[in-house]
Amino acid sequence: MSDEMIPVGRDDILPFRCGPDNECFNECCRDLNQFLTPYDIMRLKQHLGLRSAEFLKTYTALHTGPESGLPVVTFKPNPDQGYACPFVSSEGCTVYENRPASCRMYPLARAVARSRETGELTEYFALIEEDHCKGFSDQGGQTVGSWLEGQEVDAYNRVNDRLMEIISLKNSVRPGRLEGALADKFYLALYDLDTFRAEIFENQLLEDLDVPADILDRIRADDASLLSFGLIWVRHVLFGREMDYTEMA
Repeated sequence: MSDEMIPVGRDDILPFRCGPDNECFNECCRDLNQFLTPYDIMRLKQHLGLRSAEFLKTYTALHTGPESGLPVVTFKPNPDQGYACPFVSSEGCTVYENRPASCRMYPLARAVARSRETGELTEYFALIEEDHCKGFSDQGGQTVGSWLEGQEVDAYNRVNDRLMEIISLKNSVRPGRLEGALADKFYLALYDLDTFRAEIFENQLLEDLDVPADILDRIRADDASLLSFGLIWVRHVLFGREMDYTEMA
């Protein structure tokens, strides 16, 4: 079986099963170059009980996206461990309940298109068949849709789709590498949430904005609300868009 991508729909049967009895168990967690989304990092740092700055320093490396020109975070490479995920063990994933979106999606790839007329998103899926993965030897019995539901990807996709909108907007309005203070603000608001919160409430980062009191209460108490707010704030800072708090509903 050669590496290939096969289009599939939600109602198609997914010929795949992964578990400790697979001969390739954990192999997909090695030799990694894995990108982490802001939502991935939020869930992982909460799972580990770390502040975002500590998590980022310990486990991640910072790059610039070759196509987006935006700050991109990956797991820190460790050649001594075969470039394995820092959270894989012989028994499996030690952060399974809060594993990244890309781990949840595998062996599926997902793309979305937004209608210009209605704003509605349409999802497209493809099955990634790779030679190293032996999970395809078991035909399974669930549909693509039931697999996705079991992997609980919706919460991740909702936030990641908003990030992709920012990337698309940035590429059309501000092409090239984002540098200096703007790159720092993007990284702060989307990746380093605890420092972002401190800048808001201790250093008056939002003093030029009339942020409603209920929104401030939410972002003070809840990381998911703070990340949602950060996506709105980044769009305002980078592109001058209005602060639309309805997206936090």
